[in-house]
Amino acid sequence: MATVEATNEAMATVADKAPITAERKVPLHLDTKIPKPYLPRALSAPDTENVNGTWGHKHNNMSVLQQHVSFFDIDNDGIVYPWETYKGFQALGFNMILSFIFSIFINAALSYPTLPTWLPSPFLPIYIQNIHKAKHGSDSGTYDTEGRIASKFEWGVLYVLARDEEGYLSKEAVRRCFDGSLFEYCAKVRKGTTGKMA
Repeated sequence: MATVEATNEAMATVADKAPITAERKVPLHLDTKIPKPYLPRALSAPDTENVNGTWGHKHNNMSVLQQHVSFFDIDNDGIVYPWETYKGFQALGFNMILSFIFSIFINAALSYPTLPTWLPSPFLPIYIQNIHKAKHGSDSGTYDTEGRIASKFEWGVLYVLARDEEGYLSKEAVRRCFDGSLFEYCAKVRKGTTGKMA
């Protein structure tokens, strides 16, 4: 079997016409901090400080995206209805109006792609098992070719939810948002059952 070698140009990590690539260098020796850093993780969201993902967070054999969504599945039946999304946002500390708007907007946008059938449901359920089918942005590309609108909305909600006293959003908060453990943490803080995030 022939060995394939990449050229130096193909392996370059700095582009001269993009100076930011020189400022933000690729981490060296990442494999000394995270085992097999090139391997995508299905059940956890690791980083160099949390190589096994969020400590104490149970993945229940769900993908990281499914874990993110399952916070809103109040009755644990694998389906998130708008009233469950509403209760989830209420548990996170959002007011009634925003919780209502978010629940309608999110369930309307994500319900149909996740349905197990072609027929739409008037109850706008989101099936957690099929959440991977609801990749969003502007899938059609007609109004937003790169998915910036959905991304700005998501980052805005995350910022409101998890910013610190100085107005910064920590790397840990962003990482924990991926696996949904941030939602569990924020709901517990709101109830007064836990301290500051590590």
